[in-house]
Amino acid sequence: MYIAILIWEIIDLLSFFGDMRRVRRALQPLNTLALKADQLVNSDVLSTEATTNDVLVKSEKIRSLEQAIEEANINAPKIQTGDQDLASIEIALNKLLQRMQEAKLQQMRFVNDASHELRTPIAVIRGYTDMLDRWGKTDEAVLDESIAALKSESEHMHDLVEQLLFLARGDAGRNTLTKTKLNLARITSEVCEESEMIDPDHQYVLKFDQSTQTDDCYQVLADTAMIKQSIRIIVQNAARYSAAQTTISFNVAYDEKTVQVSIEDEGMGMSETAAAHIFERFWRADNARIESNEGSGLGLSIAKWIVDNHDGSIEVLSREGVGTRFTIVLPREMS
Repeated sequence: MYIAILIWEIIDLLSFFGDMRRVRRALQPLNTLALKADQLVNSDVLSTEATTNDVLVKSEKIRSLEQAIEEANINAPKIQTGDQDLASIEIALNKLLQRMQEAKLQQMRFVNDASHELRTPIAVIRGYTDMLDRWGKTDEAVLDESIAALKSESEHMHDLVEQLLFLARGDAGRNTLTKTKLNLARITSEVCEESEMIDPDHQYVLKFDQSTQTDDCYQVLADTAMIKQSIRIIVQNAARYSAAQTTISFNVAYDEKTVQVSIEDEGMGMSETAAAHIFERFWRADNARIESNEGSGLGLSIAKWIVDNHDGSIEVLSREGVGTRFTIVLPREMS
């Protein structure tokens, strides 16, 4: 019974490395493994027909596996007994331990990056509060500048925390999607119109004619607010890294199985290497960091999470100095 007990202890310890619900779901195979361990222990070893030698041999195998489990840890996930009879259990446990290590490293990077991103606005707020304390009481210009900066940084922190919470809820499986049939072309048109109103520095252009098509052509099954948010994120990203008065265009197309929304800009573009990383949390290309300090580095991660959870994908095509095109691809919903 010791193997089963040790495996259950591993499950309990895993709760410290993330949300319990997410960990239990990811490591569900351990339940089956524990049952198999019980069967192994309760088979020949406890049989009255087993010989003394059988009992000693199987007990030794169990002890060797227990020792290997005890020696393994999250930083060095490797169980190895050298016993062929235990090979399948070793492989299963080592795969699970490897996943645990990867999850732990990902969580550590996320926490470190989040701490770094929060440190900057906190430092700015502290600096302006110190300036207010020294000169703001008597200098109206300093007072106005400090208040404006504090408002800006507090809004930035609020947005960052909201994005962090969204991703954390997504990792834990607690983001709720309410899917209904919707016309993706109409949603895209709405985002284009609102972008024109809030951003007069860029030209927003629709490159498709929805009037000649029926609703069925562009119909998808999706959460309206979520999909709209994913399109907004990509549009905001395009505007952030495009010069004023350049064009950001929208196009919607469809085929037998999918509907595609493309957002194309005339911005700085990016290399293939950069494009391969843009959906990673907190990642920014070097040129993006130089040109702009806006953004949290989480927006595209959120957009990808939304689209992934609609069984879709986001494709990226970019050339440095020319521009970038993002294409959201979603399953087409036939009436």
